[in-house]
Amino acid sequence: MQQPIMTDERFLSRPSGPANEDDLTVGVDLADTLAAHADSCVGMAANMIGVSKRIIVFADEATGRNMVMFNPRIVERSGKYETEEGCLSLTGMRTAVRYERITVTYQTRRFREVTATFDGFTAQIIQHEIDHCDGVLI
Repeated sequence: MQQPIMTDERFLSRPSGPANEDDLTVGVDLADTLAAHADSCVGMAANMIGVSKRIIVFADEATGRNMVMFNPRIVERSGKYETEEGCLSLTGMRTAVRYERITVTYQTRRFREVTATFDGFTAQIIQHEIDHCDGVLI
């Protein structure tokens, strides 16, 4: 179910806790909320809908579908660059350091651990959302 967007910077700046099987519905709500904002948003973290759990959803350029990750963490990165990003939860554009290619370990909806590599804009989206999980405001 679509949820309202959290804009409280104090809440957004707190690191999120680990997700577990009880949080599967949060992943669904997050995906529904991203779909509802598809015209202006390409990724979201659970804290953006008021849930302090390590769950993200993003538009995957390679597949053309939205992908949900539980407990994502970046394990490798390369190709450092600086860019400007916007955020549905925050006003204006902000400067951020990103990496062209990242490897992420995460859990699927079945809580099976997977490691995958992403590059380009998809990698940038994932980094932005993991920042949200870590309480980092860009």
